Amino acid sequence: MISSHKERDIGGLNMYAIADIDNCYCSCEKVFRPDLEGTPIVVLSNNDGCVVARSSEAKRMGIKEGTPYFQLAQQFPNQKIAVFSSNYELYGELTGRVVSIISKEAPAYFRYSIDECFMYLDGIPLDELQAWGERLHKRVRREVGIPISIGMAPNKTLAKIASKLAKKYEAYRHCCMIDNDYKRERALQWCPVEDVWGIGRRYAARLQSMGVKTAYDFAQHHKDWVRQVFNNINIVRTWQELNGEDVVPNEQLAKKKSICTSRSFNGMITDFDTLKTQVANYAARCAEKLRMQHTVASIVGVFVNTNVFREDLAQYWNFQERRLVTPTSSSIPIIQAASDVLSDIFRPGYHYKKAGVIVMGISSDGAIQQDLFDANADQIQKMRRLDEVVDRINRMNGSETIVVGAQQYTQKDGKGKADVFANAIKHDFKSKNPTTRWSDIIKLH
Repeated sequence: MISSHKERDIGGLNMYAIADIDNCYCSCEKVFRPDLEGTPIVVLSNNDGCVVARSSEAKRMGIKEGTPYFQLAQQFPNQKIAVFSSNYELYGELTGRVVSIISKEAPAYFRYSIDECFMYLDGIPLDELQAWGERLHKRVRREVGIPISIGMAPNKTLAKIASKLAKKYEAYRHCCMIDNDYKRERALQWCPVEDVWGIGRRYAARLQSMGVKTAYDFAQHHKDWVRQVFNNINIVRTWQELNGEDVVPNEQLAKKKSICTSRSFNGMITDFDTLKTQVANYAARCAEKLRMQHTVASIVGVFVNTNVFREDLAQYWNFQERRLVTPTSSSIPIIQAASDVLSDIFRPGYHYKKAGVIVMGISSDGAIQQDLFDANADQIQKMRRLDEVVDRINRMNGSETIVVGAQQYTQKDGKGKADVFANAIKHDFKSKNPTTRWSDIIKLH
């Protein structure tokens, strides 16, 4: 329950912090484009489908997340809007620099997402934390060129709320600290219940139907009521943290038990070869993710579906999976398995809108149990060395510098004379990668 002791300190010196990059994708795009300062910026989803990120200027204009790209010109005629395709290579590299700085400044940390990093501030005196956070913001801004907002509190849930306050109100100077019950109550009264970390959309709608509009309303209920109504340990933990307790486990992100890569297409696909190219790209991405977390998969699944919003077209959906003889993280066998599954589920005559690849049966790559009758068992080490070389080249020269042939399709060169290789993913507005590709290095005039 909310305490009535307005100035009672909470948490002592055991404080958490979270650094949250402001408008992450848009901020990354602005690092090498200072001419865009003050210009509304949007970043599009894969295949340049819809808006997935907006700068502060774009939000003030009224651009909504999820707006289809083709509607921007219709909704905002004669407005200058900088549009970018998703460039995860750039975003990953720049946010990695932010984490590198945090690793030098914070006593302990773990990365929570591409734009968020938790810190445990053990050993830093409480009366020095505000100045420490402001210095961290200035260093990241100076050395990387990206703005971050920092929230501090005695637990992660309150730290997340504090970071939202730091981002919204300039008076906090990009660093907000909740260190007593008075500040906690004010923060909870300000925070809508749907914005509380740990309360998803479904639970938020349920709480709102019960008259719970803010985090403060939720925290006022009794713990037994929360346990009885929701019967969910994570929701109970969220309630405890809103009331000042530190109960969310201090663990880094667990390795994923399954990995899915899927996209909605730019338009619709009717032929098998084009669909196969898309599926090959998704399979290659799944394999890359497996290698990044040092795991292998034993099952490869593929799904396809048509456009459910086109009631004038025939509808079809299917999913099948295939078990690998030997678990692997190598791109070639995973792409081959995905292609074989697609051959089984593809049906001509349909307009496909989306496809995806799911790898399952994930385990550590430290001890792979080979099949005695696997004719390709002697190729495992060769494939592993090949993947290591390809990954190293792609890290040095940029992602997709080297790809499997199945990941590209051929098309006419514009004059209709020659076949050229084309990437299966549309990104007409993709920015350069001056920090990871020699071909994109900045040239001074």
